Amino acid sequence: MTDLELTVHAALEAGKLLKAHFGQEAAVDEATHHDIKLALDKESQNLIEGILLGARPDDAFYGEEGLGGNQESERQWIVDPIDGTVNFYYGIPHFCVSIALRVAGEVVVGVIHDPIVGETWTVEKGGVPMLDGRPISVSPRTKLEECALFVGCGKDEEALRTGLERFRKASLRARKMRMMGSAALGMAYIATGRLDAYIESRISLWDIAAGKLLVEAAGGKVELEPSPDSPDAWAIVATNGKIPIEEIL
Repeated sequence: MTDLELTVHAALEAGKLLKAHFGQEAAVDEATHHDIKLALDKESQNLIEGILLGARPDDAFYGEEGLGGNQESERQWIVDPIDGTVNFYYGIPHFCVSIALRVAGEVVVGVIHDPIVGETWTVEKGGVPMLDGRPISVSPRTKLEECALFVGCGKDEEALRTGLERFRKASLRARKMRMMGSAALGMAYIATGRLDAYIESRISLWDIAAGKLLVEAAGGKVELEPSPDSPDAWAIVATNGKIPIEEIL
């Protein structure tokens, strides 16, 4: 089984688990003002980790719910077991599984799976990005007035303030604005031409690792700025590569 095939298999199996539990009462492990952690987050990650490390036991594993495997390995799986946990908890069918493989510091495989809609995005470094086996590309739109933009607001006070101000500014220019609750799906939508940009001032690596490779392979552009106070947290601007996004930043 190739790395891509293994990644797809793990994502689909986790998706089956999430779909089976969607709409049911979910056990909350931790709740803060702007976030929720479910027992199912850990269950999904454990399932993915078992599949990936079962097939690649010498690899490293880096997930939202913790580390695993051989952390000295140059091969590292980067996993968000439920991207959009709050959506899942409230019964909103917009969430996904995101898995990337990073080798020697470079992401080479990415898979994003939406278990409710039943869509799976796949990409390999240097390859053609796919949605359910069909090639995809970013939108051809060049004017902000024609675009649909996704702005995330983060979870801390500064990120919220920045995100809301960007949402206000962009609303004056864009055709439509969205706050969708899943960074990975937002980036998958850019790669498919459904959205034209995604902006957030603070996001974690596991949310965007697969999506970055997908957007870039589909012809888009992703700019990351590392957080000065948190490793593997970033400010992100992802676009179709054609719109004047600097006008609203």
